[in-house]
Amino acid sequence: MCELLGMDCNTPTDILFSFTGFSQRGGRTGPHGDGWGLAFFEGRAVRAFLDASPCAESPLASFVCSHAIKTMMAVSHIRQKTRGRVKLANTHPFVRELWGRAWVFAHNGTVKGLPRVKTGRFVPMGDTDSERAFCALMNRVARRFPTQPEDPAALWGYIAKVAAEIGRRGTFNFILANGDALFARCDTKLCFVERRAPFGRATLKDQEVSVDFGAVTTPRDRVAVVATAPLTVDEVWTHGEPGTLWVFRKGRLAATLRSRA
Repeated sequence: MCELLGMDCNTPTDILFSFTGFSQRGGRTGPHGDGWGLAFFEGRAVRAFLDASPCAESPLASFVCSHAIKTMMAVSHIRQKTRGRVKLANTHPFVRELWGRAWVFAHNGTVKGLPRVKTGRFVPMGDTDSERAFCALMNRVARRFPTQPEDPAALWGYIAKVAAEIGRRGTFNFILANGDALFARCDTKLCFVERRAPFGRATLKDQEVSVDFGAVTTPRDRVAVVATAPLTVDEVWTHGEPGTLWVFRKGRLAATLRSRA
């Protein structure tokens, strides 16, 4: 199975600390060696790095780790393939456009029977069930909301509903982000931590690296980090209940929705 990582903030923040530990699971401390990706939001657009090689051995991952790219939202994925060959087109996160903004998606699990599901203008480029599930989800959202809805809660509830329907076909843990909100669905396994004042020290689980967040933040900073499994050993992570969709905005949990059919 793959692993997911997401970050949502109220001020531009780099993801280096979390990604440093997460990347080690891509072929070194974990078996997820079939590719990786990391997408940074810049307003409505994204800057995406993708590589079909193991993240722990990737020169591109080393490059990313050596540059503190600050962002309000980021999504990352390390792949252990179940369907689809190891190639760039099958590497998460996937990106599509809706309402003039980028949507980014990363999936953990296997979903069956999707070839019969309509995807509309959101055509898959690879041959994974993950990308097709994303395209199907985006098609449903685009048909229900031809323009961006004024009420964000209407969109959140509809995403939870469609995700539950797709989730009936298998395992559908995912992170979905559009620069305004980050959605995280727990089907079997997902957790998050909110970092806010008073900030303390955190130590990575997969590498001997610690950071004193109190020394590099302000009292008003808020950062939410979502991951398949906890990345640190000395922070309290909230574990998701299966069939739950979390919505994060500006570094805080904005809503917890039921997402089970």
